[in-house]
Amino acid sequence: MFDLNALLHPASGLAVPVVLGIALILGMLHGLTPDEHTWPITFSYSVGSYSTRGGMRAGFMFSGGFTVQRTILAALGFAGLAAVYETYNLDGYVYVLVGIGMLLAGYYLLRGTDVHLPLDRLLGGKEHHTTKAERLPMHESEETAKPVPLKMATAHGFIAGWGIGAYASIIVFILAPQMPNIFYAALVGTFFGIGTMFMQIIIGSIFANIMRVKKLTVEQIKYIGRSAAARTLYLGGLAFAAIGALIVAFPFIDTMAVGTGNPIPNLSSVGISSVLVLLTVGVIGFGNLYLGYKEITSPSRAG
Repeated sequence: MFDLNALLHPASGLAVPVVLGIALILGMLHGLTPDEHTWPITFSYSVGSYSTRGGMRAGFMFSGGFTVQRTILAALGFAGLAAVYETYNLDGYVYVLVGIGMLLAGYYLLRGTDVHLPLDRLLGGKEHHTTKAERLPMHESEETAKPVPLKMATAHGFIAGWGIGAYASIIVFILAPQMPNIFYAALVGTFFGIGTMFMQIIIGSIFANIMRVKKLTVEQIKYIGRSAAARTLYLGGLAFAAIGALIVAFPFIDTMAVGTGNPIPNLSSVGISSVLVLLTVGVIGFGNLYLGYKEITSPSRAG
């Protein structure tokens, strides 16, 4: 059994099974704690799936891409190439790329609906109102029931993984370099990704079932989930891209944080990453679930 200090500050010269065990547990902690590289994306795709299985699949698809990336990054850490992170802060660029991906995925889901959001013209949007939407309630229109593209979640996972936080620093700069060869080093990233995947599958299933507590019909839950997913991806993408651009322009923003006294990474301080999680999941995500619920249960819709 490892104590927390041993997990967060691994010793050198550890046996291969011990290193892989630490990587797995760190991955589980990473997937469980609110992280800007995982929660906003898993939330966005999970709520659009509306079912336990769909939410689990969203967590799996995102974490699959993330695991592949962490496997590559751990191998680079062993080779010494990841030392670039000691010189350059790539978080801002990663946020921008993730934001653009979320924005495009959200726009894809919003096409054909009567939802008006910023940047529609820039992205080529023209007609929002469909003739079917004019005749039917929004949640009954086929255009509002586009499937949430989970393949995009895999791409997001791969892109998001290039951001280096406290957990990534441990596996890349401490654990991977002490492995006997580059192949074992890559396994450090794989085990970390598997740990993250396990927890993200659980969290994805929870996110996907949020609206079931309201005793709504399956079609109503589908509409609320997909509309909230679309808006969260779209507006959350704008937030990621904007904050990423700010970090690129003013790198010191990424270092600003207030300590909480909790030693666990992602809970140890409140900084820009915490703001992204709160804004995307808390404000935009849950806010749009509430708006969707109010819309679907309003007298004009019910009638």
